[in-house]
Amino acid sequence: MAFSEQEILAGLAEIVNEETGLPAESVTAEKSFTDDLDVDSLSMMTIATLAEEKFDVRIPDEEVGNLKTVQDAVNYINGAQQA
Repeated sequence: MAFSEQEILAGLAEIVNEETGLPAESVTAEKSFTDDLDVDSLSMMTIATLAEEKFDVRIPDEEVGNLKTVQDAVNYINGAQQA
């Protein structure tokens, strides 16, 4: 089953909330993981792993560094689930 962009965004918000303690509603598409959400590289790898499990997609380690904003992650997951 493919997830909609809205479902992906909501799922990522839950994952970021679990990893950082930030309220899920503060995780919006335009937010930068590092600048706005204070996610470091180790937490970003955890977020990517949890997203892989939740959305049944593969996010290669070398792609994780390209996911600067929440929208970047939504777009990547959306594309990966259709591949």
